[in-house]
Amino acid sequence: MLFASPLLIGLAILAFYLFSSIKILNEYERAVVFRLGKLLPHPKGPGVVLVFAPIDRMVRVSLRTIVMDVPPQDVITRDNVSVKVNAVVYFRVMDPRRAIVEVESFHYATSQLAQTTLRSVLGQVELDDLLSQREKLNQQLQHILDQRTDVWGIKVSSVEVKHVDLPPDMQRAMARQAEAEREKRAKIIHAEGELEASEKLGQAATVIAQEPVTITLRYLQTLTEIAAEKNSTIVFPLPIELLNLLGTVGKQR
Repeated sequence: MLFASPLLIGLAILAFYLFSSIKILNEYERAVVFRLGKLLPHPKGPGVVLVFAPIDRMVRVSLRTIVMDVPPQDVITRDNVSVKVNAVVYFRVMDPRRAIVEVESFHYATSQLAQTTLRSVLGQVELDDLLSQREKLNQQLQHILDQRTDVWGIKVSSVEVKHVDLPPDMQRAMARQAEAEREKRAKIIHAEGELEASEKLGQAATVIAQEPVTITLRYLQTLTEIAAEKNSTIVFPLPIELLNLLGTVGKQR
């Protein structure tokens, strides 16, 4: 019994050690394993993985797309306007070994790189371009970040500028500019209407000049409209053209 007891204890310890060496990785996870400090050539997983501590050390790496908020950054545009800009970066680990070996913390490194790149790129454009060409700037940011993080085994799939916070005085200036632009368009539309009306009046004058009797008919129509609007007596001079028209009709009879 004295001999069997240490054997059972040893077997129990061995069973516990083997059980604790079993690691289960999800489908979206990979294990980067260091054996005696040396990196194994291929990441392990998914499924059941054996990690024999303390010989082996395992680092879990998620292959899912990571959504990272870039905190608001103070940016001075090329036309010397100070704004606060925040963004969101979508990236994922493509090579788990390089993501662990090449950089100390790829999350922190990608975040810092995104902040500095955001300030650098947006500081080279004017405010109007920052507000109107956001899609182009997003693509430029994504391209730069993807190139710089490629050595870490990181793929930056998208960068989106979320919000541009303007100072209050600039907001008021842009509001006045927008109002002036609306007034400008209204005046242009009004002038175009006046031009079209004057062209139509010129055409009408040409027709009246060719047929003088039309001015008399227009005169009578105007009197009819005035009489319909107000129930009052209207005294008006009789045009000579109307007398000539009546005389011509009488002669024809």
